[in-house]
Amino acid sequence: MLKILIVDDHAVVRQGLKQILAEKHEDAKIGEAGTGEDAVLMVKETSWDVVVLDISLPDVSGLDVLKFIRDIRPNLPIIVLTMHAEEQYAVRALRAGAAGYLTKETAPDQLVAAIRRVAEGGKYISEKLAEKLAYDLGPDAKGAPHEALSDREYQVMCMIASGKATKEIALELSLSEKTISTHRSRILDKMNMKSNAELIRYAIENKLVQ
Repeated sequence: MLKILIVDDHAVVRQGLKQILAEKHEDAKIGEAGTGEDAVLMVKETSWDVVVLDISLPDVSGLDVLKFIRDIRPNLPIIVLTMHAEEQYAVRALRAGAAGYLTKETAPDQLVAAIRRVAEGGKYISEKLAEKLAYDLGPDAKGAPHEALSDREYQVMCMIASGKATKEIALELSLSEKTISTHRSRILDKMNMKSNAELIRYAIENKLVQ
Protein backbone atom coordinates (compact mmCIF):
# COMPACT_ATOMS: atom_id res chain seq x y z
CA MET A 1 0.00 0.00 0.00
CA LEU A 2 1.41 3.36 -1.08
CA LYS A 3 1.42 6.05 1.65
CA ILE A 4 1.31 9.62 0.32
CA LEU A 5 1.38 12.83 2.37
CA ILE A 6 -0.08 15.95 0.72
CA VAL A 7 1.13 19.27 2.17
CA ASP A 8 -0.85 22.31 1.01
CA ASP A 9 -2.59 25.09 2.92
CA HIS A 10 -5.71 24.99 0.74
CA ALA A 11 -8.22 22.28 1.68
CA VAL A 12 -9.80 22.41 -1.79
CA VAL A 13 -6.43 21.70 -3.41
CA ARG A 14 -5.75 18.80 -1.03
CA GLN A 15 -9.16 17.31 -1.78
CA GLY A 16 -8.62 17.63 -5.52
CA LEU A 17 -5.24 15.92 -5.30
CA LYS A 18 -6.72 13.13 -3.19
CA GLN A 19 -9.36 12.49 -5.84
CA ILE A 20 -6.75 12.38 -8.60
CA LEU A 21 -4.59 9.93 -6.66
CA ALA A 22 -7.52 7.78 -5.48
CA GLU A 23 -8.50 7.10 -9.08
CA LYS A 24 -5.11 5.52 -9.81
CA HIS A 25 -4.16 4.21 -6.36
CA GLU A 26 -7.39 2.89 -4.84
CA ASP A 27 -5.64 1.26 -1.89
CA ALA A 28 -3.32 4.19 -1.15
CA LYS A 29 -3.22 5.81 2.28
CA ILE A 30 -3.33 9.57 1.75
CA GLY A 31 -2.53 11.98 4.58
CA GLU A 32 -3.00 15.74 4.68
CA ALA A 33 -1.15 18.64 6.29
CA GLY A 34 -2.07 22.30 5.98
CA THR A 35 1.04 23.80 7.54
CA GLY A 36 4.76 23.16 7.53
CA GLU A 37 4.73 22.37 11.25
CA ASP A 38 2.02 19.73 10.81
CA ALA A 39 3.92 18.23 7.88
CA VAL A 40 7.12 17.83 9.88
CA LEU A 41 5.22 16.26 12.80
CA MET A 42 3.45 13.80 10.49
CA VAL A 43 6.74 12.82 8.86
CA LYS A 44 8.21 12.18 12.31
CA GLU A 45 5.25 10.06 13.38
CA THR A 46 4.53 8.06 10.22
CA SER A 47 6.60 6.33 7.56
CA TRP A 48 5.46 7.79 4.21
CA ASP A 49 6.44 6.65 0.73
CA VAL A 50 6.11 10.04 -0.97
CA VAL A 51 5.48 13.64 0.13
CA VAL A 52 3.76 16.10 -2.22
CA LEU A 53 4.76 19.55 -0.94
CA ASP A 54 3.68 23.09 -1.80
CA ILE A 55 6.23 25.91 -1.47
CA SER A 56 3.77 28.54 -0.23
CA LEU A 57 2.70 27.62 3.30
CA PRO A 58 1.26 29.93 6.00
CA ASP A 59 3.84 29.32 8.71
CA VAL A 60 7.16 28.48 7.02
CA SER A 61 8.58 28.29 3.51
CA GLY A 62 8.08 24.98 1.75
CA LEU A 63 11.79 24.99 0.93
CA ASP A 64 12.54 25.05 4.66
CA VAL A 65 10.05 22.23 5.23
CA LEU A 66 11.77 20.29 2.47
CA LYS A 67 15.09 20.64 4.29
CA PHE A 68 13.56 19.68 7.64
CA ILE A 69 12.07 16.53 6.14
CA ARG A 70 15.35 15.66 4.45
CA ASP A 71 17.08 15.93 7.82
CA ILE A 72 14.52 13.65 9.48
CA ARG A 73 14.12 11.12 6.66
CA PRO A 74 16.90 11.54 4.06
CA ASN A 75 15.53 8.81 1.79
CA LEU A 76 11.92 10.00 1.69
CA PRO A 77 11.17 11.29 -1.85
CA ILE A 78 9.53 14.72 -2.01
CA ILE A 79 7.72 16.17 -5.01
CA VAL A 80 7.34 19.95 -4.97
CA LEU A 81 3.94 20.87 -6.39
CA THR A 82 3.41 24.62 -6.63
CA MET A 83 1.86 27.52 -8.49
CA HIS A 84 5.34 28.95 -9.04
CA ALA A 85 6.79 28.46 -12.51
CA GLU A 86 9.91 26.34 -12.93
CA GLU A 87 12.03 29.44 -13.53
CA GLN A 88 11.20 30.67 -10.04
CA TYR A 89 11.95 27.81 -7.66
CA ALA A 90 12.68 24.51 -9.44
CA VAL A 91 16.48 24.63 -9.31
CA ARG A 92 16.46 25.67 -5.65
CA ALA A 93 14.02 22.89 -4.77
CA LEU A 94 16.07 20.24 -6.53
CA ARG A 95 19.28 21.47 -4.95
CA ALA A 96 17.56 21.25 -1.55
CA GLY A 97 16.81 17.59 -2.21
CA ALA A 98 13.44 17.43 -3.98
CA ALA A 99 12.93 14.35 -6.15
CA GLY A 100 10.60 16.17 -8.52
CA TYR A 101 9.05 19.53 -9.38
CA LEU A 102 5.58 20.12 -10.85
CA THR A 103 3.43 23.19 -11.37
CA LYS A 104 -0.21 22.93 -10.32
CA GLU A 105 -1.44 23.60 -13.84
CA THR A 106 0.25 20.40 -15.04
CA ALA A 107 -0.55 18.35 -11.93
CA PRO A 108 -3.56 16.33 -13.15
CA ASP A 109 -1.63 14.98 -16.12
CA GLN A 110 1.72 14.38 -14.48
CA LEU A 111 1.23 13.86 -10.74
CA VAL A 112 0.42 10.13 -10.83
CA ALA A 113 3.40 9.41 -13.09
CA ALA A 114 5.66 11.57 -10.92
CA ILE A 115 4.66 9.77 -7.73
CA ARG A 116 5.23 6.39 -9.35
CA ARG A 117 8.66 7.48 -10.58
CA VAL A 118 9.96 8.90 -7.31
CA ALA A 119 8.48 6.06 -5.23
CA GLU A 120 10.67 3.72 -7.29
CA GLY A 121 13.75 5.81 -6.52
CA GLY A 122 13.82 7.99 -9.63
CA LYS A 123 13.51 11.72 -10.32
CA TYR A 124 10.73 13.54 -12.11
CA ILE A 125 11.30 16.84 -13.92
CA SER A 126 10.08 18.29 -17.18
CA GLU A 127 12.13 18.17 -20.37
CA LYS A 128 12.42 21.96 -20.26
CA LEU A 129 13.81 21.87 -16.73
CA ALA A 130 16.20 19.04 -17.60
CA GLU A 131 17.64 21.19 -20.39
CA LYS A 132 18.05 24.15 -18.03
CA LEU A 133 19.85 22.00 -15.46
CA ALA A 134 22.16 20.60 -18.12
CA TYR A 135 22.99 24.13 -19.25
CA ASP A 136 23.49 25.42 -15.70
CA LEU A 137 25.87 22.58 -14.91
CA GLY A 138 27.86 22.88 -18.15
CA PRO A 139 31.56 23.83 -18.18
CA ASP A 140 30.83 27.34 -19.46
CA ALA A 141 27.91 28.00 -17.13
CA LYS A 142 27.90 31.18 -15.06
CA GLY A 143 25.59 31.50 -12.11
CA ALA A 144 22.90 34.17 -12.40
CA PRO A 145 23.11 36.98 -9.81
CA HIS A 146 20.01 35.78 -7.92
CA GLU A 147 21.57 32.36 -7.36
CA ALA A 148 23.93 33.95 -4.83
CA LEU A 149 20.96 34.72 -2.57
CA SER A 150 19.90 32.55 0.34
CA ASP A 151 16.46 30.93 0.08
CA ARG A 152 14.95 33.57 2.39
CA GLU A 153 16.63 36.41 0.48
CA TYR A 154 15.36 34.97 -2.78
CA GLN A 155 11.84 34.74 -1.37
CA VAL A 156 11.97 38.38 -0.22
CA MET A 157 13.38 39.46 -3.58
CA CYS A 158 10.48 37.82 -5.43
CA MET A 159 7.99 39.51 -3.11
CA ILE A 160 9.63 42.91 -3.61
CA ALA A 161 9.64 42.33 -7.37
CA SER A 162 5.92 41.49 -7.17
CA GLY A 163 5.29 44.99 -5.83
CA LYS A 164 4.78 44.17 -2.16
CA ALA A 165 5.74 46.75 0.46
CA THR A 166 8.08 46.05 3.37
CA LYS A 167 5.23 45.97 5.90
CA GLU A 168 3.21 43.56 3.75
CA ILE A 169 6.19 41.21 3.32
CA ALA A 170 6.92 41.31 7.06
CA LEU A 171 3.33 40.35 7.91
CA GLU A 172 3.23 37.55 5.36
CA LEU A 173 6.53 36.04 6.51
CA SER A 174 5.95 36.72 10.23
CA LEU A 175 9.15 38.77 10.43
CA SER A 176 9.87 42.32 11.58
CA GLU A 177 10.03 45.18 9.11
CA LYS A 178 13.62 45.75 10.23
CA THR A 179 14.52 42.17 9.27
CA ILE A 180 12.93 42.62 5.84
CA SER A 181 14.86 45.84 5.33
CA THR A 182 18.07 44.03 6.27
CA HIS A 183 17.29 41.29 3.75
CA ARG A 184 16.62 43.94 1.10
CA SER A 185 19.98 45.60 1.74
CA ARG A 186 21.80 42.28 1.45
CA ILE A 187 19.92 41.40 -1.72
CA LEU A 188 20.84 44.68 -3.39
CA ASP A 189 24.44 44.30 -2.27
CA LYS A 190 24.80 40.72 -3.51
CA MET A 191 23.19 41.53 -6.83
CA ASN A 192 25.09 44.80 -7.23
CA MET A 193 21.92 46.87 -7.56
CA LYS A 194 20.80 50.17 -6.12
CA SER A 195 17.00 50.14 -6.05
CA ASN A 196 13.79 48.14 -6.06
CA ALA A 197 13.23 49.28 -9.64
CA GLU A 198 16.38 47.43 -10.72
CA LEU A 199 15.23 44.32 -8.85
CA ILE A 200 11.82 44.44 -10.49
CA ARG A 201 13.29 44.84 -13.97
CA TYR A 202 15.74 41.99 -13.37
CA ALA A 203 13.02 39.69 -12.00
CA ILE A 204 10.73 40.34 -14.96
CA GLU A 205 13.49 39.85 -17.52
CA ASN A 206 14.46 36.53 -15.91
CA LYS A 207 10.84 35.39 -15.46
CA LEU A 208 11.20 35.18 -11.67
CA VAL A 209 7.83 36.82 -11.14
CA GLN A 210 4.58 36.37 -13.00
